[in-house]
Formats: sequence, structure tokens, C-alpha cells
Amino acid sequence: MIVWVTGANGFIGRHLVHELAGAGHAVHGVGHGALDATESRRLGLQSWINGEIDAANLNALATAHGLPTHIFHLAGGSSVGVSIERPFEDFSRTVASTARLLEWLRGSAPNSALIVASSAAVYGADHLGPIPEDAVLTPMSPYGQHKLMMEQLCQSYARSFGIRSAVVRLFSVYGPNLRKQLLWDICSRLKAGQSPLTLGGTGAEIRDWIDVRDVARLLASVAQQLSSEAFSVINGGSGHGTSVTAIADGLIRHWGSDTVVHYSGLARHGDPVSLLADDARLRRMKFDWRIPLDRGLADYVAWFKGQAS
Repeated sequence: MIVWVTGANGFIGRHLVHELAGAGHAVHGVGHGALDATESRRLGLQSWINGEIDAANLNALATAHGLPTHIFHLAGGSSVGVSIERPFEDFSRTVASTARLLEWLRGSAPNSALIVASSAAVYGADHLGPIPEDAVLTPMSPYGQHKLMMEQLCQSYARSFGIRSAVVRLFSVYGPNLRKQLLWDICSRLKAGQSPLTLGGTGAEIRDWIDVRDVARLLASVAQQLSSEAFSVINGGSGHGTSVTAIADGLIRHWGSDTVVHYSGLARHGDPVSLLADDARLRRMKFDWRIPLDRGLADYVAWFKGQAS
């Protein structure tokens, strides 16, 4: 495959590039962040453009390296909090960039397949058990709303112009190089010697935690098993829910600490009580999650201590 990855310099993007390059594919990237040639090669990129997802940069990639067989679209907003503080910025990163990419595909590469990383945030708050792909979508935050708008754009271009795309709704992705959100926050506080720790919410909130290394394998697998449908949606989740309390306790145990955790009882706006995938479609694809949660947490603590030392 000749593969392009938008957002290749991001958390998931770097792992995906490593996975694709390791499988022998020619991988080219576009997105934000300065990467010199040495760093690009280390990641597995044959070329990198630091800039917007727009026609000029996409044309430059096509001129230099030929049209892609597959594009993995990972560029976009990545934080509920930032989307609430700066909603238009999140809209531009997620919705506008997707619109520019789809329009370029329509005019320049209509036969390229598009694999899009979306989010379980599109489901919203009213789901207490495993959520199937056809559940009602009621996003709670600008972040979730913009991911839904991105999906709707892909569906529109599939119906109207035959641009084939597969949307993967990722649940709670964690792993090495994640420098934000719950795991980073807890480890940062443990490193600082805070005790006890006070976290928001009740600790009973349920999430479907998936290691980023498995996520990279999943996205690559979706590209290899694209359905005949012009547009499809797949839950990127394991089907196993774990509470915030269990995550915090696991991190503290692997850290080697006896720190106690208290919970404020106050939920952050935009955070559902439960986000758990119905993974029936992934099971039909015979995808296997290889990294158990406890090992993933241990690896994260080891990575954090290594980079923070």
C-alpha cells in the first residue's frame, strides 16, 4: 500500500506509522509539528509535510510520491476540555480539515480508501451498557459533536461521490507517549509526591480502555478488511469496561506507592458516566486485543518513569 497518514505526528499517529512501516508499506505524513529527516525516518515516514490538511499540501504529496491507495485520517481535535474552551478551533481542526480532505479526494483521488479515526464521544451520555454502532448519537461536548459532523461528511461524500470510507469510533485510548488525560495526570502527581490524590468524578465512571499499540493494529486491520460498503462504522473498543478507580489503583500499584485516592464527586461537563463498546463487529472481523489492561498500565508507568527521569 501507498499510505498517507494525517496527524502522523500525534499520539496515535506515531504508533500507526510504526505499525504500517513495519508491515512494509510506504508511509507519508501530513499534519502539525516540525520533524527533521532523521526523526521522520525513525518514525517510519518516507516523507513529512508540516502544515494544514489542504489541497496544496495534498497535491505536493501526490506530485512527489504518487496517489495513495489508503489515507488514514487522524488529524483533528483530541480533547474535550480544549473543545469547550475553544470550540471554533476544535471545529476547524476536525470538521474543516475533513471537508478539505474529502473535497481533495473527490477531485484528485476518488479511488483512494479513507480510514477515519472518530471517537466514542459521539454516543453521548445515555448509554449504560455496551453501545452498538447503530445507537442514538447524542454527543455532550463540542468535541463529540464535531466528530459526529466529521462522520456525517464522510457518509455524505460516500453517498454522493462514491468516496469509500470506514469510520472507527475509538474508545479510551492510552499507552506510551500519551501526555495528557487521566493516566498522565495520575503519574504526574505520583512523581510530584502528592498524597492523597483527589480526582474528579466518583471513580465509578466506566470506560473501555484500549492500548494504543493495539489501536494501531486495529486501524491497519480495518484498512485490509474494508467492506464493500461505501461507508461503514466500526466500534474501536474491547467490550470490557473498567472503572476510573480500578485504573487509578492499578497505576498506583505499578508505581510502587501506597497513595490513597479521594474523589470529588463532581463530574466534568461533557463526561458520560459510561462508555463501553459493543464489540460484535470487531469479533466478526476476528480482531484480537493482545495487550491486557494490567500489562498496559505497567508499560505506561515504565514509560513515564523513563521519560520523566
